[in-house]
Amino acid sequence: MLLWVGLGNPEPAQARHRHNIGFMALDAIARRHGFSPWRQRHKGLVAEGMVGRQKVLALKPQTYMNGSGESVQPAAAFHKIPPGDIWAFHDELDLAPGKVRVKQGGGAAGHNGLRDIQRALGTPEFWRVRLGIGHPGHKDRVHGHVLGNFAKVDTWVEPLLDAVAEAAPLLAEGRHEEFMTRVALLTQETR
Repeated sequence: MLLWVGLGNPEPAQARHRHNIGFMALDAIARRHGFSPWRQRHKGLVAEGMVGRQKVLALKPQTYMNGSGESVQPAAAFHKIPPGDIWAFHDELDLAPGKVRVKQGGGAAGHNGLRDIQRALGTPEFWRVRLGIGHPGHKDRVHGHVLGNFAKVDTWVEPLLDAVAEAAPLLAEGRHEEFMTRVALLTQETR
């Protein structure tokens, strides 16, 4: 079983924030692949389903971004899922809007959700699906950018989420490069 974690904040008013693109990606995957209904477990919302031939437990921590590890660690421990089978879907300032990169391990790059998961798991060796939201241009504007809603001009968001959901079986099979290529091809006309 794989544990796919969408990072975000649980308040309804924050649902369209750039910081919540991880939640949005998991919602799109769960819809596309017919996951079970979301239910409360492990200080989060969980849904289960098959992505390709892999069983996936989707988790949206309800602990707020900075406490994401408080939900991820008990879910991983309960289901005996090692860090190498955990994937965090999160917003990435250092990628252009709509770009996607996959990597395992590394630093948190200032992302408090990733930092807390590293703390809770005791290792940085989980996977990251980095969903580009772009940088606002100056570090003083970062907070407002990530905690602001996507704008009407951000027409790339829904096509990106659809592409991530469609290409998800490649990710589940460990075909990371093919996943990134497929997402890029599916979204090239929307950027």
